Amino acid sequence: QVQLQESGPGLVRPSQTLSLTCTVSGGSITTNRYYFNWIRQSPGKGLEWLGAIDYNGGTYYSPSLKSKTSISRDTSKNQFTLQLSSVTPEDTAVYYCGRFKSTAIVVVPEIDYWGQGIQVTVSS
Repeated sequence: QVQLQESGPGLVRPSQTLSLTCTVSGGSITTNRYYFNWIRQSPGKGLEWLGAIDYNGGTYYSPSLKSKTSISRDTSKNQFTLQLSSVTPEDTAVYYCGRFKSTAIVVVPEIDYWGQGIQVTVSS
């Protein structure tokens, strides 16, 4: 059973960088065809996809947030990290990590495993 767990600060000051880590257990982040994602949810906005990192370390970002988003990984710890720079109160949300479903042939753009989410508030 694959499990994902978000960790990081619950409160971040405006203009600072938010850094969240997702720890994956029960499966390797380097397994072929798996993509690991960051998604957030805030009132009135629904779910927003931020970006992903694939099994080779390749990254993909939402165009609207690309300039302030960075995703990286630490394969020795089976973790991947979101960094969101220059945060504002608009970045207040519940942040989730999740894995795209994958077969031997194709990656499916739907989440098969979710973390429980972590509330992040941007406030001075």
